[in-house]
Amino acid sequence: MSENMILTKLEGIVSRFEEVGKLITQPEIISDMNKYVKLNKEYSQLEPVVEAYKDYKNLLSNIADAREIISEEKDAEMKEMAREELDVLNERLEPLEDKIKLLLIPGDPEDDKDAIVEIRAGTGGDEASIFAGDLYRLYLKFAESRKWKVATTSFTEGTVGGYKEIIMSITGNGVYGIMKYESGVHRVQRVPQTETQGRVHTSAATVAVLPEAEDFEVEVKQEDIRKDTYCSSGPGGQSVNTTYSAIRLTHVPTGIVVTCQDEKSQLKNLDKAMKELKTRLYNLEYQKRMDEISSKRKTMVSSGDRSAKIRTYNYPQGRVTDHRINLTLYNLSSVMDGDINEITEKLQMAENAEKLKENGME
Repeated sequence: MSENMILTKLEGIVSRFEEVGKLITQPEIISDMNKYVKLNKEYSQLEPVVEAYKDYKNLLSNIADAREIISEEKDAEMKEMAREELDVLNERLEPLEDKIKLLLIPGDPEDDKDAIVEIRAGTGGDEASIFAGDLYRLYLKFAESRKWKVATTSFTEGTVGGYKEIIMSITGNGVYGIMKYESGVHRVQRVPQTETQGRVHTSAATVAVLPEAEDFEVEVKQEDIRKDTYCSSGPGGQSVNTTYSAIRLTHVPTGIVVTCQDEKSQLKNLDKAMKELKTRLYNLEYQKRMDEISSKRKTMVSSGDRSAKIRTYNYPQGRVTDHRINLTLYNLSSVMDGDINEITEKLQMAENAEKLKENGME
């Protein structure tokens, strides 16, 4: 990608940045909370690109000045100093251009959002439920390492441990942009606790990661919602099975049902359930967009296809394989303790490479 192409793209973004900067000071925008929030978000996303533009333009100007001195200066010592400076400047050029190319990749506006993560036991019976519990623990540890907050909203325990289904919300910096790579089918190969002959079995669990909808993005009519209350089950002290604090919301037009029993307070459970319902409604439209993207990019690593087998955890060999990028690591125990940074970073790199190619910036 030539310097001129980079500058042209950057100048267009700078122009938009200045336009947005003016818009967010206008009274009619300030009075419209939806527009104001969206424009403020766009402004903050464009800011790093504008800073990179300033650095790039300054670097190109310094390179041009050094070249001019080399070609026109009569003093040999000055020429030598200019050559040395030019070498230093040229060393900075390629890394800065690589950084700008990544900044110019069209970002997913959902990436900065919090996420709702669903883990469901798949094929494999009791072992699948145990594995779903292992994945839940993995994500708890991963979230803890990134200082994210996790709240479990609902769960159904397995008969011998783990979970048939567990749903949690994760809040923090850029949660969805990292966790989205976990969507899909996870397989485990190991000897189940119930296996008496030591045979390795394959079980599976499905992970779905949804970007959490913001209040201004989804409008839900109260008349479209049926609310039921019931007794909580599981941990919760004396209030369990004695107070109707658990909430079930049914969105009649779509048939979407959400439940929350995490809090002892019915109002708090209702608030969490409403947030999850809005997220699920928002994701009906978001999934349509993801399907369109994945139909165009056949190798997209985060297509959002929840039926795709994405990763295998092989206990006998102590390895983890991510099938989307053919990555195999022999650190299964640390991965199961939440250390999936290397996997997510390489998935991000692979997706960025695809986007660079698609946008003619490779």
